[in-house]
Amino acid sequence: MSTTYLIHIAGLGNAVPCTEGQTVLDAVRRAGYEMPFSCNSGVCASCKGRVVSGRVSPGAAGYHTLTADEILQGQVLFCQARPLTDISIEPRQIEKTDPNARRQLDARVMRIDFLAGDVARLKLRFPAGEKVKFKAGQYLQVLLPDGQRRSFSMANPPHQNDGAELHIRLLEGGAFSQRLAQDLSVGDTLPVELPHGDFHLRENSDAPIVMLASGTGFAPIKSMVEDGLRQGQQREIALYWGARTEKDLYLLDLARGWARQAGLRFVPVLSEPDTGWTGRTGFVHQAVLQDHDSLAGHQVYACGAPAMVSAARSEFIATRGLPHDAFFCDSFVIAQPRTPALAD
Repeated sequence: MSTTYLIHIAGLGNAVPCTEGQTVLDAVRRAGYEMPFSCNSGVCASCKGRVVSGRVSPGAAGYHTLTADEILQGQVLFCQARPLTDISIEPRQIEKTDPNARRQLDARVMRIDFLAGDVARLKLRFPAGEKVKFKAGQYLQVLLPDGQRRSFSMANPPHQNDGAELHIRLLEGGAFSQRLAQDLSVGDTLPVELPHGDFHLRENSDAPIVMLASGTGFAPIKSMVEDGLRQGQQREIALYWGARTEKDLYLLDLARGWARQAGLRFVPVLSEPDTGWTGRTGFVHQAVLQDHDSLAGHQVYACGAPAMVSAARSEFIATRGLPHDAFFCDSFVIAQPRTPALAD
């Protein structure tokens, strides 16, 4: 019989049960609360927080992601840490989940087109009369027949809430992207669950914003920007979008149009530019470093490859004075295909 431990959370009056072997993050979310998290794989450090008392198994990922000082201070990654006793924790943020916000729906495929050689745009429509409340930057999960789930950021802004626009990189052997490329057709239905994630613009601040995206990490940034344009938000925004080649900046004209329309500063950055490219080159987070002597007083929203997110977080905080709690991210970790069980 498995043991159940109690998780006491700073700021909450009641404790959360956690079964033996369950992560702190999973237990807290199942109890109806949300803490910051993104990759759920120990890469992005969004879920970092402190264990005040009690013992946990921190998971191997923490030793690679956290600094030695953070570990000495009791910091862990809640997506990896598993209690060994009753514990008390201090997450960076905790809030009650809205039980009416998350929905499961059968969405209909309205359109499939290809924005780049390996990027498809999938437009879904929810059932008639169904409008889903979500925040710009959040994601949905596609529920696969074998029980697996695949997460994709919504590129449409929240007022377009009768469906979803997804930007999907096609991966060889991908459980969903292979189906998208070969079998999915307009009119098909997909079971989806939404919304998920805490990657969204913090509106209780007037701090200037730096947004950076790599590849299809542009999708939630698009949702945020279009939502801000509609609401007439006045905050200063600098948007950096990184890719290998110009073709990989699959909505380049759209982003350039934002810059002309709203005064948003848009900086495309290529790591493997073609001949004739006159724009910025290198890694996208390094372009931010080159342009900003200080990020103190800013907020940063980063989305894309885990290596980019990790490098941006560590270097912006260590070398540009960005406050730890002013870095918000969504890290796109590639889901590994499930290995079939071997027969005896």
